[in-house]
Amino acid sequence: MLLRHTPTEVKEREGLTINPAKTCQPIGAMYAALGIHGCLPHSHGSQGCCSYHRSTLTRHYKEPVMASTSSFTEGASVFGGQANLLASIETIFSVYDPEVIAVHSTCLSETIGDDLQQITKKASDDGKIPDGKYVIYASTPSFVGSHITGYANMVTGMAEQFAVSTGEKTEQINIVAGWMEPSDMREIKSIASLMDAKIVLFPDTSDVLDAPQTGKHEFYPKGGVTIDQLRSTGDSKCSLALGCVSAEPAAIALDKKCKVPFETLDMPIGLSATDRFIMALSKAAGKPVPASITAERGRVVDVMADMEQYFYGKKVALFGDPDQIMPLTEFLLDLGMRPTHIVSGTPGLRFEKRMKEILERAPYANFRNGAQADMFLLHQWIKNEPVDLLIGNTYGKYIARDENIPFVRFGFPILDRVGHSYFPSVGYSGAMRLIEKILGVLMDQQDRVALEEKFELVM
Repeated sequence: MLLRHTPTEVKEREGLTINPAKTCQPIGAMYAALGIHGCLPHSHGSQGCCSYHRSTLTRHYKEPVMASTSSFTEGASVFGGQANLLASIETIFSVYDPEVIAVHSTCLSETIGDDLQQITKKASDDGKIPDGKYVIYASTPSFVGSHITGYANMVTGMAEQFAVSTGEKTEQINIVAGWMEPSDMREIKSIASLMDAKIVLFPDTSDVLDAPQTGKHEFYPKGGVTIDQLRSTGDSKCSLALGCVSAEPAAIALDKKCKVPFETLDMPIGLSATDRFIMALSKAAGKPVPASITAERGRVVDVMADMEQYFYGKKVALFGDPDQIMPLTEFLLDLGMRPTHIVSGTPGLRFEKRMKEILERAPYANFRNGAQADMFLLHQWIKNEPVDLLIGNTYGKYIARDENIPFVRFGFPILDRVGHSYFPSVGYSGAMRLIEKILGVLMDQQDRVALEEKFELVM
């Protein structure tokens, strides 16, 4: 009973977070930067910050994550880190030769007040950025927001600092990816290819954090959106932002800078959200939905109908990133389940507004986001109203163990399993995988607790 001291009485807290359901901004910025081909993320702060962010991403993806740091010491912590960053930029280009350095700030550099825009301009003026190379930046202090905020800020930086408008629009469609796995990004590109839609997906961590083993180490894997593609986004005819929290800010920036109109969609997780994405992409591209995608949808609906008796009425608690758990909640309702307790550590009014819309079908549900929407609160809610299933990242395993709840790992980080970066959760194939995972743990629990005379071979 690792969490046996969690009380059942829920008290409102203002200045205390216990077991937060989020992590810090720079991790999100580092992950987003890895979605640019030939990019080296740079942490403008102490070595410890960079090490933690790299190790968390490495443990989740089971891949080496490359990043550099300004290596603040006592002097930089007092007088500012400009000299450190200027020296870092010069060294990185001469030793590691990236196409892009993506600088993100940390608590320390933000508290001091380092101006990344001014320092980057000075590096350019001083000739420390070689011709044809780039340095972009994003403000990502850990003391506000979450890893999703940091991801959104870095992706917005890509749009603001790379996109160029020539005044001649193309038939290209920008798809701004919210925080999703490399496998999800590959699935989005696959769907677009099947529909013969010309897209630029950014960022794109496929073939970067799920690159194949070739026997040869590549410091910069072949994947990632290219600089030329990012520059071309300013001439695209429209953008589809997959996530109102992590993707929409970049689409807004593109619209302001280059007059690229956009539509914000839920991340295509589950049946309904994928339906909306497919139809929006079909409309934007002016292409019909191919029979292969329609057939794939039909298989999902068939499984949902066949297995409905195992889903119906089951209570679910879930936690994680807002752009993922909003469509996931909708999918659970489509399956006939009862999302009962929902928590996201990422602050923002968009989550509250969208969840109210989704939960019109489930007025009984508890949901909260922000600093005090933490694992401690979720556990308290579960103690007061038990559930049949828990969905979330690896940190949920302690609650699942103490309360004997079937547990589906979903989201970030997943530190004790593999597969999440290789099998998609988006699209119809992702919906099928989620159904299989949910069914698997529910049936395993049914087998585990069944009386001997009720232990069945066929379920």
